[in-house]
Amino acid sequence: MHCGATWSNDRADKLARRLPRLQPPCYDCRGPPGDLVKLIQNYVDGRFVPGKREFADVNPADGTVIAQVTEADDAQVDEAVHAARRALRGEWGRLGVRERAARLHRVADAIEKRFECFVQAEVGDTGKPVSLASKLDVPRAAANFRVFADLVKMAGLESFQTETPDGTNALNYAVRKPLGVVGVITPWNLPLLLLTWKVAPALACGNAVVVKPSEETPATTTLLAEAMQDAGIPNGVYNVVHGFGPGSAGEFLTKHPDVDAVTFTGESTTGAAIMKSVAPTVKPVSFELGGKNAAVVFADCNFEEAVNGLAEAVFLNTGQVCLCTERIYVERKIFSAFVEALKQKAESLHSGWPNDAKTDLGPLISAQHREKVLSYYRLAREEGATVVTGGGVPKLGDNRDNGFYVQPTIYTGLPESARCVKEEIFGPVCHITPFDSEEEAIAMANDTKYGLAASIWTGNLKRGHRVAHQMNVGITWVNCWFLRDLRTPFGGAGISGIGREGGMHSLNFYSELNNVCIRL
Repeated sequence: MHCGATWSNDRADKLARRLPRLQPPCYDCRGPPGDLVKLIQNYVDGRFVPGKREFADVNPADGTVIAQVTEADDAQVDEAVHAARRALRGEWGRLGVRERAARLHRVADAIEKRFECFVQAEVGDTGKPVSLASKLDVPRAAANFRVFADLVKMAGLESFQTETPDGTNALNYAVRKPLGVVGVITPWNLPLLLLTWKVAPALACGNAVVVKPSEETPATTTLLAEAMQDAGIPNGVYNVVHGFGPGSAGEFLTKHPDVDAVTFTGESTTGAAIMKSVAPTVKPVSFELGGKNAAVVFADCNFEEAVNGLAEAVFLNTGQVCLCTERIYVERKIFSAFVEALKQKAESLHSGWPNDAKTDLGPLISAQHREKVLSYYRLAREEGATVVTGGGVPKLGDNRDNGFYVQPTIYTGLPESARCVKEEIFGPVCHITPFDSEEEAIAMANDTKYGLAASIWTGNLKRGHRVAHQMNVGITWVNCWFLRDLRTPFGGAGISGIGREGGMHSLNFYSELNNVCIRL
């Protein structure tokens, strides 16, 4: 069994006749899946179990169905939550920090052992270039487990010796305890990376988790269950329920009275809905939500570095990263040159098959999301934008035309009040605006209800510090983008999120801190 997948008898018989010695692969990203469609199941209490009905897992590169996924009903979500609760009372709850950390290192080892399988699964679900999955998503997944395993062993807490009113002393010290059962809801853009970014610190702190991955990208979440088994993670510690949001596994999980906390990465509107769902039971939440991120490019920047850095910031993962840049403000004296240089970068991107090493730009995740992005492409024209490049659907001349590709797109000429400047598009698109003064650039960059990230490009380090301190965001890069130390705080302001993840910030969310006071 691979990826929690089973094969229907007729398909298994066909495969056995054709390739009698071949074990069923996880995901074959080398070509069309043909008639070999897998069944991806829920994972509850150490077992792969079917759901109440099936839905399709579609390859965004060519629109083919690569798997059927079984949707969990409320009874299965309830079973998963109770399995997690039992695990907390069992072996997992009795393990010390060092042994938990050792097992998380073994999870990282198991991911690396199945490296190609994870890459294939991620590519099959998302359509992203294999180069991106193999250099970013899967290595970072293993790193997340190693970082938090090491961090939890070194995590200290404060203590105070205090003089009491009667002249004696009291010792106060804090104790870190797990929250309990954590509901983890993950997005489709970086499914494995963001899954492990949450699961690793949750398990490091001794919690058990029930994960609801995006319905668009179920494979690597399910495959991780096998890595958990290989690493000796007890049954019930890691559970996976597949499905959708309202009226499905997502709502069942967030409303469950025995779930102690919910962590979510995704759209701001979904975050708001989850807040309403958890409000009756007052669960703690950690949200990393949307962004309409700005870059400010000063004339004294290293021009080539700024162009290359922002080409990546706009177009990485087809613009489907919460940290991607959709608004660029460029000092007027270099505005025309910058627009032309970024245009050349956009037009040089290759929208190839995901397994092609030369592919720069994959498809969008789904037909529905492509229609959303294309609706903004149309809206930009209606609002009076100048189309520098792109703005449509490429003609690729093969089965990719059945996939969900769009052209990398650059606009200029819109007012700051335009919807395409204010609303998150989440595609390979940006709008570029000139500015004349530092104050003007800061005002425009901050004129948004979002507050996730920004980047500043300048050769003046004092200016870099000065402007960065005035950005109303959770993270500001100076002369770089997407550079992360996993120990630092990560999260957003405004409607871009609640709380911080990373390092001790993650451990503190996934822990209950109890104070013990002893009179001496």
